[in-house]
Parts: sequence; structure tokens; C-alpha cells
Amino acid sequence: MKSIFKYIAIGALALTATSCSDFLDTVPHDALSPSATWATQTDADKFLTGCYDGWEDGGRLLYWDCASDFGYNNFSWEGFRPLGDGSLTPANTGADYYDFGMIRRANEFLANVDKCEFTDEAERDNMKSQARFIRAYQYFVRNWNYGGVPFIESYNSAEEARVPRKSENEIKDYIESELDDIIDKNLINDAPAARGRIAKGAVLALRMREALYYEEWAKAKECAEKIVALGQYSLDPSYTNLFNVNNQDSKEIILAVQYLQNLKNNGVIGQMYNNADGGWSSIVPTQNLIDTYEMANGMTIDEAGSGYDATHPFKDRDPRMGMTVIYPGRNYTTADGSTAIFNTLDAELNGSKNANYWASADNASKTGLTWSKYLDPMSQYPDIWKTSCSPIVFRYAEVLLSYAEASNELNGPSDTKIYEYLDAVRARVGMPAVDRTKYNTKEKLRELIHRERAVEFAGEGLRRDDILRWKTADGKMLAETVMNGPLNRRAGTVNMDNSVPEGERATINVNATSDQLLIETRKFGTFNRYLPIPQTAIESNSQLTQNPGYDAQK
Repeated sequence: MKSIFKYIAIGALALTATSCSDFLDTVPHDALSPSATWATQTDADKFLTGCYDGWEDGGRLLYWDCASDFGYNNFSWEGFRPLGDGSLTPANTGADYYDFGMIRRANEFLANVDKCEFTDEAERDNMKSQARFIRAYQYFVRNWNYGGVPFIESYNSAEEARVPRKSENEIKDYIESELDDIIDKNLINDAPAARGRIAKGAVLALRMREALYYEEWAKAKECAEKIVALGQYSLDPSYTNLFNVNNQDSKEIILAVQYLQNLKNNGVIGQMYNNADGGWSSIVPTQNLIDTYEMANGMTIDEAGSGYDATHPFKDRDPRMGMTVIYPGRNYTTADGSTAIFNTLDAELNGSKNANYWASADNASKTGLTWSKYLDPMSQYPDIWKTSCSPIVFRYAEVLLSYAEASNELNGPSDTKIYEYLDAVRARVGMPAVDRTKYNTKEKLRELIHRERAVEFAGEGLRRDDILRWKTADGKMLAETVMNGPLNRRAGTVNMDNSVPEGERATINVNATSDQLLIETRKFGTFNRYLPIPQTAIESNSQLTQNPGYDAQK
């Protein structure tokens, strides 16, 4: 495990140490070729490991659901609130992806690695493939979010660097050709050399996700089948432990962003805890997520006879709700290992101010909810501001649910493996098997698959992508429905008696007024499908064009 960190600082520094200027306007603050020694396989490994430093931002992954209906970011200066409330403009992009430093770094590695002596050419191919994956992943994230970006090569002057955007399809075709070449020519190892290293499963997972997003159903299904056939991954027996730092070697994890407490730590975790626990409540789940979970009996909360009680909305729900969200009345483990009852509904407790009541402090959760994934138990972290929490990018459950979605779109419910995979994911948390008489058409099964994916991956940074690609019956993006209108909290009280079942402790006031409930009013236009190109980038490179809908904004 430690090998992936050993040379990060060395590699990253060497790749950027000889920056001539900030002249690469398409790639701000990037460098020209490094004046470094490329001689041995050890040199190549150092530089490749440097390429891993920033291939994905674990903090950004944790924040990303705040750009969807499942999350809320309270502090606009952190950059994700504009993405959630729809106020982003070219001058106020919030947190953006318009940075090409990692692509440049991968390019530099690939341009120089052939200078190094290798005793095994297969290992050179393997290293190249890891760098190509990092570059392809970077292009995928930017292409999906901006709808076409510049293609970055090696430039010798400022004028050469000022290039126009390639189309979304051109970048998409490039990503696919890169990944397919790695896979088809067997250029990468089947198994990762260490935790956090890229191997065949990760390459297939990225290709699968990219195909799924662009509705290339047959390819998505094929990639999922190939990952299953590798035989290296399986569902973790415990959904809860999957997100605990002590279980980062889980067979379910295909690839995660790596952090270590004393070398390269993840401080965003501290920002997620609630006020009374010393956190900021920067990243919190919403009631929209709570309402998405089925009842424990497999029925939705809107179905007649489901047993749903709006005054006790946390009672008898899909167990993943309590495994994902710390809700009012739920037990959680504090920093010292003791158990406490979470209460964000009462302004006072035992005659004293409740530090977790939403109006008590800026750092109290405005939704009244806190994430449980990665956070509970709090005692797993000696220091919540310097953690080794390593957010997951790809895991095996996504493979199974991607197969289910792709195969349903291709074949409908005739493929019984769809039910088999759905049941496996649900059984892991004690949910009943899919009712095959109720979900017996492509349309009904699609509804279930979408809901299953939504709750399975809540808080893991996939929700915004999904509501952009999924359509409602009228052909509109789902985001246009779920991201427009009021974002509300719940009002009520919590019974602090430990003898009362967790799901029954919170009693919600269903007659609360909008003044008590409203957090913010959100908006999402069709043009918000893509993010705005930052105005600073447009001003630096006259060949860049702005995305439609943002042209008149400043």
C-alpha cells in the first residue's frame, strides 16, 4: 500500500519543477517539459506515482452530491452551493473542472518513459497504460461536464497552446479508443500492484461508466461482464464496513483515491461532521434522498399499504438509509467511542442550547441530516481533520447495477441475470428480492434500477451524472424536475429515550410552515446540463467558446 505514496512528492515535483511561465492559457499554471532524468525503470515508477497525485480529488467526490438533489453545501465560498442552487455563471463557476494539469502530467510521462531502460517491456506497457487511464479519466470528467474541451498536446509557445475546443463526440471517441486499445491489446496487469493502483478492472470500469452515460448499452454490458469474469471482485458482506478506513482492502473496491493520515491526508472529513462534533456540516444529505429509499418491505413510500408514516419517516425503511445517513433519533458513535442519539430537531436539550439544531450555528446541518458513510463511527479517526479516508471511485456494486441497467435497455426483463444482480445488491443489506410480477416490464424495471442505483451510491458522487442522463416521461432530464423548486428540511422533535426504537424517536411536524422548512429555492435550466467555461479561461484564450445559455452571463 505504501508504495503508491512513496514517490508522489518526488514525481509531482519533478514533473512541474521547471515551469517556464503561466503561458499555457488552455492549461493554466502548467509547465513545459521537465529537466529531469529519465534513465531507469525506477525513475519511470517514481514519475508514474507522481501522476497519481491528483488523478481524482477525494474531497471533490465527497462534495459532488451537493450538485444534485441528494446533497447540500451550506457555504458558497466552498464552491459547490452554486452548482446546487443553479446560480453558477462564467464569473462564478463555483468548484470547476477546468484544469488540465493532470493531463499535461500524463503527457509528460508518456513522452519520456521510452527513454528509460526496462528489463520487461510488458511492465513498460503496463505503466504507460496506467498513465493513459489517468489521462482518459481526466478527459472523461471534463468532457461529460463541459460538452467538449481542448485536446491538450505538447506546446512550445503560447500561441500554439491557444487551441479551440474539440467537440464532445471527438473527445468521447478519443477516450474510447484509448481505453479499448489498453483492454484489447492486454497492455495492463489484471491485478493492481498495490492498493490504489490502476489495473484492468479499473480500465474496464471507466469504459463501462462512459458507455453507460452515453447510452452505449451493449458496450456497457460487455464491460460489466468482463469485470465479473476477472473473478477479482465481489460484494463486501457489510455495506457499512465498506466505508470504514479499516476495510480499505475490501474485495468490492476496484479503485479508490488514496490518502494516509501522516503523508497525504483527507481533511474534508472534518468538514462533514456536525457542529457538536467539531465539524462544519459543509456536506449534508437532503430529505429528497430520504424520500427515495423504499420501505423495508420493498414498497415505495407512495405505494398504498407500504406502512409509511410521514410523522415517523425514518421508521421501517431500507436499511441502507441508516447505513448512509445519520438521521434525527439515530444512534451514532462519537469520537470517544460512546453512543449518542443524533438530535437536530430540538432547539434545546435539557434546558440548554442544542448545538446541532439547524439554527444554532452556521456549522449545524441545515437539512437536519448528516452523512453516515465514511463518518460513522467517528472513533475510526484519531483526527477528523487529518484522515486516511480514501473515497471510492469504482466498486463492484456499480458493475452489477450497470449490467442491470444496460441489459434492461437492450433486452428488458427477459434477461434473468438482471434480477439476480439486483437481488444480490439488495440481499447484502437485508432488502427483499425484487418482486418479478410487479417489475415485469422494461419501464417498471427501469424505475427500480434507477432507484436502486440512487440509494446504493448516495454520497459517492454519482447522483448528478445520473439525473443529467436519466429522462422523465416527457423526454426532459430528470434534473429539470428534482433540481427546480424549494429544498426543505423537516421540523419536529426527538424522543431521547434509548428504549424507543431508533426509527420511532423522531416525530415530524407535518403541518410546519414553509418559513420553518425552506432552506433555499433551487433552479435548473436546460442549459445547466453543462457547466460554464470559466470567464478567465475565455479571456485568456480567444479561441474558446462558451457553452450555450451562459453567453450573456457575466
